[in-house]
Amino acid sequence: QVQLVESGGGFVQAGGSLRLSCAASGRTGSTYTMGWFRQAPGKEREFVVAISWSGDSTDYADSVKGRFTISRDNAKNTVYLQMNSLKPEDTAVYYCAAGLRYSRRRELYDYWGQGTQVTVSS
Repeated sequence: QVQLVESGGGFVQAGGSLRLSCAASGRTGSTYTMGWFRQAPGKEREFVVAISWSGDSTDYADSVKGRFTISRDNAKNTVYLQMNSLKPEDTAVYYCAAGLRYSRRRELYDYWGQGTQVTVSS
């Protein structure tokens, strides 16, 4: 089992920045791909970004490309999501996820955090 805990969410004005963190614990020895997903009220959970175990490969949704940056520190078992130039449409609960396959498909992620709320005001 892997436990994931997100932090760093909050309230920010449009154009502002936030940095989310996701700390993993438990059986973290496997080479997990880490992903961030988000879910706005009344909408399905959607892919935001994924990063491979080595960090060499990243994949961003078009809606966040150029504004968000994912990184990971495997020594600390932590993944980060730097979010810049935030827009009101970025408002959602952001979830961290871990899976053995590098993918955008949420069903391929085995472990999920509880989510952290990001609210962007206009």
